[in-house]
Amino acid sequence: MDQLDTLLKTLNLKQQHLKADGHISGISYHAQRVEEGHLFVCIRGHQTDGHKYLKDAVSRGCKAAIVEEIQSDVDIPQYQVENSRIALAKVSSLFYDEPSKELNVIGVTATNGKTSTTYMINEILEANQFETGLIGTVNVKIGKHSYPAELTTPESLEAQYFLKRMTESQVSHVTMEVSSAAQEMHRNDFIDYNIVTFNNIGREHIDTHGSVENYVAAKSKLIKNAKPDSFAILNMDDEISASLADQTKAKVVTFSVNNDEGDLVCKNLDLSTGRPSFTVKLCRPLKVNETFTWEPMTFQVDMTVPGIHSVYNSMVAITAALLSEVPVSVIQSALKNFKGVDRRFQFIYEGDCKIVDDHFANPGNIDITMGTLTQMDFNNLHMVYAIRGQRGPVVNRENAEKIAIWAKELNLTHIIATKSISNVTKRDVVTKAEEDAFMDVMTEARISVSLYDELTDAIKAALMSTSKEDLILLAGCQGMDNGAEIALREKNTSVI
Repeated sequence: MDQLDTLLKTLNLKQQHLKADGHISGISYHAQRVEEGHLFVCIRGHQTDGHKYLKDAVSRGCKAAIVEEIQSDVDIPQYQVENSRIALAKVSSLFYDEPSKELNVIGVTATNGKTSTTYMINEILEANQFETGLIGTVNVKIGKHSYPAELTTPESLEAQYFLKRMTESQVSHVTMEVSSAAQEMHRNDFIDYNIVTFNNIGREHIDTHGSVENYVAAKSKLIKNAKPDSFAILNMDDEISASLADQTKAKVVTFSVNNDEGDLVCKNLDLSTGRPSFTVKLCRPLKVNETFTWEPMTFQVDMTVPGIHSVYNSMVAITAALLSEVPVSVIQSALKNFKGVDRRFQFIYEGDCKIVDDHFANPGNIDITMGTLTQMDFNNLHMVYAIRGQRGPVVNRENAEKIAIWAKELNLTHIIATKSISNVTKRDVVTKAEEDAFMDVMTEARISVSLYDELTDAIKAALMSTSKEDLILLAGCQGMDNGAEIALREKNTSVI
C-alpha cells in the first residue's frame, strides 16, 4: 500500500475526483508554501478560503488535494471530507509518525496565565534535567533551540512538525499552550496529551466564539477529550474548571487557593511583599502510576514573581511536576529561581521610579494586575493603556469598566491612553467604536484621559510626569508590545 493511500484510508471520505497514488513529499495548507509532490489541504479560515487557492497550489506542484467541496474546474485528484481541518490534523499526525505518542505532553488552557504557567512548568522540568520542548504564544522551544511563535497554538501541521523535531532532538517532556481558537479549529486534534490543565476562564475571546456558551465549550474540549490514562488538573476556585471533574475520562487532580476542597491546597499565603510565600499541602495520596505514589505531605514555596495570579499558576505547575515525578526540592528551587515571562507583570525598571509591563488583556488580567498593585508600596501610579484593537466595543467597554473600578481604589484620576497606530498590524488597529467605548466609560467614571495616537508619545508623557518612588504601569496587549523597549530607550537604560 502506498503512503498517500495509507493516509487517505484513515479519513472518512465522502467522494473523490480522480485518484493519486505513491508517496507525497509533504503537506501544505498555504498555497505559497506548496512544493513539488505535496498534498494540499483546503481549509477555511475567518478571512479566506483555501479552496480559492487550489489552482495556485497545482501550479506549484501539488499532486493531490483534500477538500470540503470538489473543485470541478481543477484537474487534479481531490478527496472530499466533511471537515478539512480535522483531516489536516489527522494526516499531519500520521505523516510525522504520531510524534506525540513518544513524548510526555502537558497541555495548558486558560483565559489568563497560559504562557506563564507553561514557562513555569518548563522551568521545573528543566531543573530536573529533562530535555524539554515548549509550544506557545511567545516562542517554540525544541531542546536548546528557540524560535518565534506565530500563533498561541500553531496550526496542526506545524504542531506535528514541531513535535516530530522534538522526538529527533531527544526531548522527553513538552509543555504546550492550548487556546480556545485552537480547540475550536482542531489545531490540537490527534495530540496525545499525558497531562491537561484548565486553569481558569474569563470573558476574553467571547466575541470570536459568538457566545459565552460557545467559548466555554471550545475551552473545555481539552479536558473533555482527554484519554483515560491521562491526568486532568482542575482549579476548584473556578466554577467552570471545577465543573469539568465529572465530564472527563481522565484521572482528575484538583487544587485550590481559597479553600480546602482540592487534592492540593495553598495554605499560609503571604503576599505582603508582593512576592508570594506559601505552604502546599497534598491532602491525600497521589498515585502517579503503578510504581509511584506521593503520600500526603506539606512543603514551603517562596516565589520571585509577584501576585496572586502567580500562586494559581504555580499550583498548576506544582501539580504537573508532581505528576511528572519531579522531587519536591527541585520544584521549590525552580519556582524560587523563576523570573517570569515577558509582559506578565514584569518589572522592567527599578530605579528612581518603578516601571511594570503587563499584558492587560481582559477583566481577569486587570483584576490580577491591579489587585497586586494595591499590595505594593509606591507614591503615585501612572497608567499608560493601549486600547485593544479589532476586539470589538464590548471587550473594550468591559476592560474600561474594570479599570474604572480599580482606579478608585488606587486613587488613579488620570489615565494616558494610546491607539499605538504605528506599532500595530491591521489585525489590531483600534476602530472608532472601540475608542468611543473606552472613552465613554472613562467619562462616566470621571477619569480624565490623555489620548495619543502614538505609543511613543504616550510613554514620553508618562515619564515626564513621574516623580521619585512613583510607579508606571504599561498596560495593554498588542498595542503595548513595544512599550518596554520605548520606555527603556527614553530612560537611556536596558531591561533589568
